[in-house]
Amino acid sequence: MHDLIIVGGGPAGLAAMVYALNKRLDVLMLTEDLGGKTAYGLEVKGYEGHEVIRGSEVVEKFKRQIEYLTDVRQIDRVTHVVPEEGRYAVFTQSTKKLDARAVIIATGALPKRLNVPGERQLIGKGLSYSAISHAQLFIERAPAIVGSNMRALQAAAEMANIAKQVHLVLPEAGEIDSPFGKRLQANPKVKIYRGALKEIRGTDYVESIVVEDQTIPVDGLFIEIGLVPNSKCVADLGVTDVYGRIVVNNRCETSRPGLFAAGDVTNVFIEQVLVAIGEGAKAALCAYEYLLNQ
Repeated sequence: MHDLIIVGGGPAGLAAMVYALNKRLDVLMLTEDLGGKTAYGLEVKGYEGHEVIRGSEVVEKFKRQIEYLTDVRQIDRVTHVVPEEGRYAVFTQSTKKLDARAVIIATGALPKRLNVPGERQLIGKGLSYSAISHAQLFIERAPAIVGSNMRALQAAAEMANIAKQVHLVLPEAGEIDSPFGKRLQANPKVKIYRGALKEIRGTDYVESIVVEDQTIPVDGLFIEIGLVPNSKCVADLGVTDVYGRIVVNNRCETSRPGLFAAGDVTNVFIEQVLVAIGEGAKAALCAYEYLLNQ
């Protein structure tokens, strides 16, 4: 029986693990990797070397503290979490059953993909799924953004402040007719295309995109069509919203005592590494306080 099991090894999970260890808890981390989304960077043509974003230095420091502690972490996929009397049973893909008095879910979220030709080959080569993280690399450039939701529209508006031209591809009407969308349509730096993106072209980096039957030269591409939370392991516990995000309060608590969550898998704004780190640390400290009162 562990005091705490942390599911996930991204920014939130790593921070939670470090703080739990500092509190001398009997803690176990179950994760498929260490680092999560920070393992994937973005390279842009003309910005090689020190300009390339390769992940968070803070996360790397947390990873270095955890990597050698092989006795408190296991590389495994958690399939489901089951509440039992005074504890939780955590089941893994390797058919293990592990017990803990408290659990932190920090499994993150995956970006939705277009699944079009060229996408898989050019991920990280001018193709990103997070404008908020990589927009600064496109000063005086002409990137494209794909998406019809408010997240995509906001990304286009922010990008227009620094880019010389923004190509906004709308697969559907989405939020473009909202008051914000109408202001965006009036921005002379934003060129709007209605239709499906059919292909992403480029050799070493993204060079152009094909929208319907039109080829558009671009300096990079942001796919902003949404995120899919990795919350299947608690899908039957009644702790998620209609989008699959785990609903937490300001103490990272779910509606089930002893079950906490942190990072991109939750409904907390917004999916940024530093936010996830803070939420992971908070979840560990709140779990520690919970355990003290048991």
